[in-house]
Amino acid sequence: MAQKKPAGSYPTPIIDRNAKPGTVVRLVILGIALIAAAGAIILVEGRFSSSFGLGLLFVLSMLGVLYLLLHFIGFLQVLPKGGGDELSRLFLDSHPEGVIITDGRGRVVYANQAYAKLTGATTAETVQSIEALLSRDNMASEALYRLANTVRDGAGGQEEFRLIERLDGVETDEASPCWYRLKARPLRMETVREPLSVWQLSDITAEREEQENVFKQLQHAIDYLDHAPAGFLSVGEDREIVYINATLAEWIGLDLTSFTPGSIRLSDIIAGDGMALIDSVQAAPGLNKTASLDLDMLARDGRSLPVRLVHNATATRDGAPGESRTIVLQRSGKDGDSDTAASAEMRFTRFFNNTPMAIASVDSDGRILRTNAPFLKMFSGAVSRDDLERKAPFTQVVQEPDRAGLQMAIADAARGLADIAPVDTCHAANGERHFRFYVTAVIDSPAGEEAAIIYAVETTEQKALEAQMAENQKMNAVGTLAGGIAHDFNNVLTAILLSADHLLLSLRPSDTSFADLMEIKRNANRAAVLVRQLLAFSRKQTMRPTVLSMTDVIGDLRMLIDRLTGADVKLEIEYGRDLWLVKTDLGQFEQVIINLAVNARDAMPEGGVLTVRTANVDSEEAGNLNYRGLEAADYVLVEVQDEGTGIAPELMDKIFEPFFTTKDIGKGTGLGLSMVYGIIKQSGGYIYPISELGKGTTFRIFLPRHVEIVEEVEPAKVETGAKASDPASGDTKSGDDMVKKPAASEPRDLTGAATVLLVEDEEAVRRGGKRMLETRGYSVHEASSGVEALEIVRELEGAIDIVVSDVVMPEMDGPTLLRELRKDYPELKFIFVSGYAEEAFAKNLPEDANFGFLPKPFSLKQLATAVREVLDD
Repeated sequence: MAQKKPAGSYPTPIIDRNAKPGTVVRLVILGIALIAAAGAIILVEGRFSSSFGLGLLFVLSMLGVLYLLLHFIGFLQVLPKGGGDELSRLFLDSHPEGVIITDGRGRVVYANQAYAKLTGATTAETVQSIEALLSRDNMASEALYRLANTVRDGAGGQEEFRLIERLDGVETDEASPCWYRLKARPLRMETVREPLSVWQLSDITAEREEQENVFKQLQHAIDYLDHAPAGFLSVGEDREIVYINATLAEWIGLDLTSFTPGSIRLSDIIAGDGMALIDSVQAAPGLNKTASLDLDMLARDGRSLPVRLVHNATATRDGAPGESRTIVLQRSGKDGDSDTAASAEMRFTRFFNNTPMAIASVDSDGRILRTNAPFLKMFSGAVSRDDLERKAPFTQVVQEPDRAGLQMAIADAARGLADIAPVDTCHAANGERHFRFYVTAVIDSPAGEEAAIIYAVETTEQKALEAQMAENQKMNAVGTLAGGIAHDFNNVLTAILLSADHLLLSLRPSDTSFADLMEIKRNANRAAVLVRQLLAFSRKQTMRPTVLSMTDVIGDLRMLIDRLTGADVKLEIEYGRDLWLVKTDLGQFEQVIINLAVNARDAMPEGGVLTVRTANVDSEEAGNLNYRGLEAADYVLVEVQDEGTGIAPELMDKIFEPFFTTKDIGKGTGLGLSMVYGIIKQSGGYIYPISELGKGTTFRIFLPRHVEIVEEVEPAKVETGAKASDPASGDTKSGDDMVKKPAASEPRDLTGAATVLLVEDEEAVRRGGKRMLETRGYSVHEASSGVEALEIVRELEGAIDIVVSDVVMPEMDGPTLLRELRKDYPELKFIFVSGYAEEAFAKNLPEDANFGFLPKPFSLKQLATAVREVLDD
């Protein structure tokens, strides 16, 4: 038997215009209708007494009785029960928030009891819609307007607003405003065509008051933290400062009004190597770790502030450094007692952590007891703070082969020895860093305490400079040797060439000896090429620098490089835009590019890509490259890059040495790269190779930018010379030809009747030169030294038209002879011949000296041409 529900057990809605008549009423009406139909048939029985009428009456009666019976036993229902609607209304009416449903015209369709209570409504007639309720207040009406637009767009939202008076009209003792939260969303029902809106209204005054109280407490806490007698800072994962209190900001002179989280880093306020101490505090993954550190902070005005940090570091789950919190205690010693132990300890700590060298103390077994900040920074990767806590052996900071020597020095200190030799070794984690350790004994140290103090000084730069100096000395020595050999060899080659030319003048091409003499001359010219390469390496070759554009130079060489490298090598040229000008010898720089291109071809036997690119490099970019020896200035960069086999790292330091080659025997002289090195250096530039085995090699050439300086034009000195552009073929070009002057400028008639004084200490050269000039009609006097030449000039009373003199001679060299002759014969014409570069001796001559220059070795035609041109000038 069902239990009867007490009256009023469920709250009822104050307004529900959607409620329908009960199902029981409808069923009763239907049953009565059926019975009435049966009665009507009985009344008209007399009129319709046929069997059809009686049958119809019987059927309708039975249907009515059966329908009522089935309904009352619950087997048949015309409409479903309204239990779901009743639960929904029960839920809404018991909801703590006020709920109201309105139609598209703003009329109230439904309102629960909570809404009536919030708004002060007591009957259905006194319930007001949301619009009518909130339109009187500007702040509330603005919130309502925004929500109404949101609902109209098919979305939901919420707003909070403040009212001076309560919506229910109840007056309170406290004259404080009220806060309400209003939510709204659209409601879609299949049985209702008109759109509905659900509004939820709640009083959040107590919630707001609680938030304000929490905020006030937080402000008080921040105020307490800001004005605490200790500094405090919070640091993010990237070492950026996200919070700093006012006390610490005042200590370091930081203006908090201009501070924003992340604007400064922790390293900006830590002096010296103090960051190494902070970074040494590393927590385990997912945990935190606290350590006390004594170091100096850096104020904004550059002052050092001695502090003690209570540093709490965290780590992420993967072990990466996380956020940190740090308390800062000032240790200024302003308590008036400067002789206290605390003050003494503070002064020692500041000195200990701010020395320019790494310091560590060890016990008699060589275990680390204490280190300073520079030590942790210098040996990061080899020793950590955990190693210090477990007293790790000091020898672990150096590589295995050097540990025995360092341990022996520590043992000597433990025995009290005073004179302990320093130990040179390398970093355990980075073998390219070199260090020197000084071990000092601690006398009368108790057992288990400090037995030795170890000072470490990094010598990596010193070692690099020593290696560079040794390499420079070796290269200079080889260059001096090569230059000396080249000078003597040039004299021999000059004699051979002059003798061969003399014999060729007396023979016909059909003579049997003519071919042999031509072979002698060709081989002498080949030897001259080797001599010139040696001179290029020793930087004593003759240079004719001109102002050049690398775009034009590389463009002119493109076809030649294509032919030299062959069909298997693809040449790509990348021109830099607006390249600066450079000043160098055109012919010699062409030799540089050709040599590098040929080497690249040999490094790619199966073919590949040869890339030549140019670019401007300004002084800032050059300084950032950190190439050894490269000064910060403006340069034009020329890169030659191949995809060849590469150069092994152990050979990189030897590739510029003369006679060093990686090619097979008989396939290279080993002078190509040494010549390239010498030409670039003599041009004031730099060359750096970059190579990786299996991937190729890149040579980067930096030539100084040339800036034109407008000066008054002075009479140029006569420089007559000849360079063998292709000695092997016997073809020669003058220095003027190398700068594209027309060939018509060469004198065609090389004979003359002038008087020539030939000064040469090499008899074979002097004799050959005298004979060659005499065949051209000149009157030649010869002298073996500068002293003898002066005597001959005095005997002839200056009746000399031109002097042809070697530069390097015993007793008196060529430049001294020129200065002496200028005293009495200032207009006397002069030609210097030498195997060295003109620049090697021209700096010792007067600035107004006019002279010609002829490099050795030279042929008869070159000698006659030089004499003719100087006489005609």
